[in-house]
Amino acid sequence: MTATSATTSNQAVFKTATRVNRALTASLEKRALQWMAERAPGWLSSDQLTLLGFAAQIAAGACYALARYDRRALLLVILCLALNWFGDSMDGTLAGVRRQQRPRYGFYVDHMADIFGSAALMCGLACSGFLHWQVAVAMLIAFLLLSGESHLATYTLGRFVLSHGLFGPTEIRILLIIGNLALLRSPYSIILGHRMLLFDLGGTIAATCMFALAIVVAVRHTAELYRQEPLP
Repeated sequence: MTATSATTSNQAVFKTATRVNRALTASLEKRALQWMAERAPGWLSSDQLTLLGFAAQIAAGACYALARYDRRALLLVILCLALNWFGDSMDGTLAGVRRQQRPRYGFYVDHMADIFGSAALMCGLACSGFLHWQVAVAMLIAFLLLSGESHLATYTLGRFVLSHGLFGPTEIRILLIIGNLALLRSPYSIILGHRMLLFDLGGTIAATCMFALAIVVAVRHTAELYRQEPLP
């Protein structure tokens, strides 16, 4: 079998997973992305958008680190998060509108960019002074666990879940933007009479929820796969 025929055969048997997104902004976001993709200039490609989203997330981490010395860098973080949303969300939509989908390439590159970008973002937060590095590490580990489960479920169940409950990547970016605006006023919050870093509070809640969600979803999917493949 030649290399060309092998490639054609591999593409023929590959089946794209069903995307599931029930997040709060999913419907509005889909319409907005479709509108922008249909009007995007011809020179703009999905690869360029992926690179933009990745570079913006790296830059957001760097700006968080800079915010340790000048809190105004948080405004640059907000800009970077907006650019990350645009690049990360538009690349697949643009490819779909132009019928240039590359499902395996796109899935792999997009999620590797997310993993490296998230690591950079958490490193920047750990250096920012707005939360303790232990909280940043906990959030990164929880995110990687949840991402790993999602990717395994995509392969084994044929469903790629983009959101859990009302929260998806866009909602998380919105929460980060709101948090940044709050940090411009004060990096602290008062809980039961105790002062603590606002992002320590939010990060601890986020990490706990992601850890718990990873366990619950893993148990549910294990049970589903067990029912689909019972012992003889």
